[in-house]
Amino acid sequence: MDWRLGALGGATAGIGVSPWVGVSGTLAAGLAVVLGAAGAAVLTLPSESRAAPPARTALLALVAAAIGLVAGGERLAAIDAGAFEGRDGAAVTARGIVTAVPRRDDGVVAVRVETADGRLLVQAPEPVPELPVGRQVRAAGAVAEPAPWQGAYLKRYGITRVLKADGIELTGGRRGGLAALTDRVRDRAEAALDRGMPGQEAALARGFVLGQDDRIDPATVDDFKRSGLAHLLAVSGQNVILLALLALPLLAALDLSLRARLLCVLALIAVYVPVTGAGASIQRAGVMGAAGIVAALAGRPRSRWYALLLAAFVTLAINPRASWDVGWQLSFAAVVGILLWTSPIRNLLLRRAGHSGEEGGVLSWQRALAEGAAMTIAATIATAPLMAHHFESVSITALPANLLALPAVAPVMWLGMLAAMAGQLPAVPVEPLNWLDARLIAYIAQVAHWMAAPGWAQAGLALSGPAVAAAYAGLLTGSWLARAAATRGAGLATGRRPVVAVAIVAPLAVALVAWPGPGGGESPDERRLASLEITVLDVGQGDAILLEPPGAGAVLVDGGPPGAEIAEKLDEEDVDSLAAAVVTHDELDHSAGIAELLGECPIGSLAYALAGRDLRVDARAAGSRLRQVVAGDAIRSGSLRLDVLWPSRGLVEASSDDVNASSLVLLARWRGFRMLLTGDAEAELAPVNPGPVDVLKVAHHGSEDAGLPRLLDLLRPQAAVISVGEDNTYGHPTPATLEALTEHRVPVLRTDLNGDVQIEIGASGWTARPE
Repeated sequence: MDWRLGALGGATAGIGVSPWVGVSGTLAAGLAVVLGAAGAAVLTLPSESRAAPPARTALLALVAAAIGLVAGGERLAAIDAGAFEGRDGAAVTARGIVTAVPRRDDGVVAVRVETADGRLLVQAPEPVPELPVGRQVRAAGAVAEPAPWQGAYLKRYGITRVLKADGIELTGGRRGGLAALTDRVRDRAEAALDRGMPGQEAALARGFVLGQDDRIDPATVDDFKRSGLAHLLAVSGQNVILLALLALPLLAALDLSLRARLLCVLALIAVYVPVTGAGASIQRAGVMGAAGIVAALAGRPRSRWYALLLAAFVTLAINPRASWDVGWQLSFAAVVGILLWTSPIRNLLLRRAGHSGEEGGVLSWQRALAEGAAMTIAATIATAPLMAHHFESVSITALPANLLALPAVAPVMWLGMLAAMAGQLPAVPVEPLNWLDARLIAYIAQVAHWMAAPGWAQAGLALSGPAVAAAYAGLLTGSWLARAAATRGAGLATGRRPVVAVAIVAPLAVALVAWPGPGGGESPDERRLASLEITVLDVGQGDAILLEPPGAGAVLVDGGPPGAEIAEKLDEEDVDSLAAAVVTHDELDHSAGIAELLGECPIGSLAYALAGRDLRVDARAAGSRLRQVVAGDAIRSGSLRLDVLWPSRGLVEASSDDVNASSLVLLARWRGFRMLLTGDAEAELAPVNPGPVDVLKVAHHGSEDAGLPRLLDLLRPQAAVISVGEDNTYGHPTPATLEALTEHRVPVLRTDLNGDVQIEIGASGWTARPE
């Protein structure tokens, strides 16, 4: 088995490295020929002078790596050849097939489309109808290069151009062939999961069973991310395992032979993988499941590590850039953790419960519960370093959230799969299944909400590529040493499998993490530890707050009074476009600067609760999308989220004469950091209670606010910022406001005294200081 692992590992490494190696196909082919000749020479030497088996295995791995490098280069060339090519700014009318579930974010829909002229991403503002995979769409607009943060992501799919359209419409056409059969199976499954189930639970069921999360409320998605349950919204190896566990007893009830049952499960996997979109993680799970079944059919013992490496090889052979996918990396990390640590953690849990960890004396439900908890713990530990690397945060509540959700996960998946299967037949009632499934789904969603609610649910933690590689090397080494000690204590041979695991996984960890991918990486200066920067701009007697999340477009909350030269201030901050501009309320000291920016600076969307007609007309004329927001909505840019806490829809519809009473109040959230942006809504006008925050932007330039002391009791801010003009005629900030802040021991920064105030939030915490 060692030489097979060596050859497969070498080929996998060669394909995986091919996107990063600037080696021409000719040179790579020459290298393969040289190594192949050397390998053949060694293998034909007389046995007494032949190289030792480990040396031959290493040489075989090098030859396989060279061949993999050539194959990877050829595959990449084929993928890139299918990209749509168009001149930037060119007007294009595209007609093509939807190839992936669309992404809906902050009023914009983005969907990958395959046209006769190549693949491209189509973006359009809402409203956009449902865009099922496999349906034909039509869109007209201008071609542009992807934004910097989109480039590496889109290149993974062989896309180099974005079509920015005014809308997307379904033509009624659809693709044909075998893919059309898959689409119809998916359509019937979706329809079945919708029948007799409330909208929110039906959307989650589609995510759990089919991996389609486009209908899920953004706030719910955020709850799942913060609580560490986001993996449930993506189809993964867990789904394939549960599908097999569901199918085998049902097939046994039909009195089928073991071979027939395994063949049926293999067929189910072959259907399920493309129905769920054939993403990298489900491809990995499908290959591993199929390898295990084939091994069982052949009557041979199954090698878990060989199956894992085979899965990596197949997924990379399909797309050598698959390793850039965060889901792919997390999927493999979770499986490695489960393979290495489930058994010892399970036995430890059983010993803690008073059992020896062996079969005797352990009830089946106790063993199953310990097994599930051990798998959850192992996967959580194994994926934590990657989460810290890619998202600069880890969920503190991930472990308890997963343990609480654990009893409901398998039943939810099984009920959903049964409903999807039953939905393939006409007139089969699925409502009873969905009725029960909806209640279990609601329970999981409630767990996600509970575990996401605390401000400390997510902690900022950024790990560099080398730090992640070191973390995994430490985890694997520790695991091997612990297992070796345990087996020596029991008088058993340690074997070579832990060494093989380290040999396979450690280089993969380095390869996957040390390089961010061509075009997708940033220098340390550019990343600035992937920090969020918030600048409270000094615009005199007014408000203008700039938020710059890493890897995404900047957001400007208010633009200050007329003549504040907000465009120049943005230029000083190296901001040449905005993902969104927010007008808290339409008074000149907040909205005039935004009005002056329109037409001068590209603004993706204009968000407001109430805004005058002139501002809305000008924004639409400048190409900005209009978005009215009220309490319960959210504005997003990358991982930055602005939750709208005030005003309510009823208050907006009432159109109060007091514009301050309907001023937007926003909670800015990024990782574990929270900042309350109050506009001009004093606490006595807008009784919000978001819980503890890090920074408070004091309302209405520090005007007198009878509700401020109580608000400070609720918020317990670590710092406060007052945006106020020097020597203003209003007496802002008032002595009462400053006294309340002093009594609550809140440090204060003021734009009239300090100029621009900069808040930087990174992996090690946050700082607030004059710029």
